[in-house]
Amino acid sequence: MHVKSNIGIVNALIRITVGLTVLAWSTSKLVKRPWRDSYLVMAMLGGMKVAEGIVRFCPLTALFERGQDMVQEKRENHHNNDEAVEEILPYNPS
Repeated sequence: MHVKSNIGIVNALIRITVGLTVLAWSTSKLVKRPWRDSYLVMAMLGGMKVAEGIVRFCPLTALFERGQDMVQEKRENHHNNDEAVEEILPYNPS
């Protein structure tokens, strides 16, 4: 797996800021009510956003871009196959 940065500087700074905010909020709530699992999940999500901002790589963005590339390749292959079929078949105006 080749990991390269796929988000910009401003996006990374926003992710770090929001991630630290969510992390601080969830840990403060977790101290008050340690039996609540939802605060632990929010803390992990906030930590993930901080990590995404630091390394400037978002796996969901990479997955979306890869899917878009696959759709584009499929369209190109379909378009090339249509041209080959049109060259073989005679023109029929009806």
